[in-house]
Amino acid sequence: MARDFDLVVIGGGINGAGIARDASGRGLRVALLERGDFGGGTSSASTKLIHGGLRYLEHYEFRLVAESLRERAVLARLAPHLIRPLRFVLPHVPGLRPAWMLRAGLWLYDRLGGRSAFPVSRAVALDGTPEGAPLRPGLRRGFAYWDAQVDDARLVIANLRSAAALGAALFPRTAFLRARRDAECWRIEALDADGAPLQLRSRTLINAGGPWVEEIARNIEGRSGGGTRVQLVKGSHIVVPRVHAGDHAYLLQNDDRRIVFILPFERDYSLIGTTDVLVDTPAAGARIEAHEIRYLLDAVNRYLAVPLRAERIVWTYAGVRPLYDDGSADPSATTRDYHLALDAARGLPLLTVYGGKITTYRRLAEQALEKLAPWLAVRRGAWTAASPLPGADGSFDALRARYPALPEALLRRLYARHGGEAEQVLGDARHLEDLGVHFGADLYEREVRHFVAHEWACEAEDVLWRRTKAGLHLDAAQRVRFADWFGAQRRRAVPAKGRVA
Repeated sequence: MARDFDLVVIGGGINGAGIARDASGRGLRVALLERGDFGGGTSSASTKLIHGGLRYLEHYEFRLVAESLRERAVLARLAPHLIRPLRFVLPHVPGLRPAWMLRAGLWLYDRLGGRSAFPVSRAVALDGTPEGAPLRPGLRRGFAYWDAQVDDARLVIANLRSAAALGAALFPRTAFLRARRDAECWRIEALDADGAPLQLRSRTLINAGGPWVEEIARNIEGRSGGGTRVQLVKGSHIVVPRVHAGDHAYLLQNDDRRIVFILPFERDYSLIGTTDVLVDTPAAGARIEAHEIRYLLDAVNRYLAVPLRAERIVWTYAGVRPLYDDGSADPSATTRDYHLALDAARGLPLLTVYGGKITTYRRLAEQALEKLAPWLAVRRGAWTAASPLPGADGSFDALRARYPALPEALLRRLYARHGGEAEQVLGDARHLEDLGVHFGADLYEREVRHFVAHEWACEAEDVLWRRTKAGLHLDAAQRVRFADWFGAQRRRAVPAKGRVA
């Protein structure tokens, strides 16, 4: 028997998660289908930034930058445990963008988003300073400005936990098959995590499939239009042991006029990215290529006093950005703005999401609900800008006071992942032995069981690389041991379906 909903969302990345949360909070009956792990695609393969997009100013994307800067401030309030202000140092290089242009761009960047708690930009000296320490001699001056760093995969989970608490039915590892309009509603067919047929009925349908948006569209019968297209652009990253002390990041100009980031990552590492490579299919963007590694190393080595070698790379990842195709032949110039295409044939609307970026997911969700408002009986208006995400309450000091016998490093990791909800993870634990099996890298059995029971973790990879980044800190043998243990535990238990809170 088919289940009835007001809204069905296809795609469990950040945009789908944001829409499901917003819609559920407006009193709508919401279902979300995701064929893999939540946030398992582009939304966990980003550069981990909440930012206005300084470089977008060169392409005159003033509206996008202004909206992104406003959202940066909103999200920093909604999830302070997941989103942390980050200072960027931008060295000036003679022969590239002149100093006056950088200064003017930063002046505009400081003002486009309105009043903000983020500090304003300023000029900095690099000679003989901590900011200049890892850089080659000759780089004497630059600029500093602020954006924010985010745990992207956990931001997806926080939105979905909120959506579930508000009543959304969430279906991970559920493959969308087809949808069609009948006289009264959309009829959606899928296969659930066990391969059993799942049938849903809904007045409205949203395709938020990210890189798979066109593949999903081909399985929606009777859709009109078809002129909108997505441009698939792969962004690859490398991770190396920390290349500089301090909590700041670097934004480095490349001689092709692109920029490359060096970001502090997971305490002991530096994250370097990203590339822009056009690909034909999502599968073609699944992993980094040798020429991308060379590109990133060459880009940072023109700045570093001690050059990086490929042997230093400890991890790589790649994701495909589903950009709205604005006709640009240069993937770096293609807009990062989003486009919402509405097909309201027969009074049964289909909304297709093209493009977008993590920073603007919340506003995208608001606009999606605004477009669908004529067909939905919502009980309240826009609400998410003032409603913190799970974990935003509480403080590290309160967590430390409640668990004085647990190591501070462990508590800091837990707080960074769960915020105030770390107390729910630890429960009545008082000593390390209360946390169960220790897998290494401050990852313990009790937290893993929380991921399974409350965060839809079904495979070892979900835990090691998305719910946490413990996989980066464990060696190969430890990762194998964890996967063996996790698999044995999952064989003894049937995964929970549908709603999880």
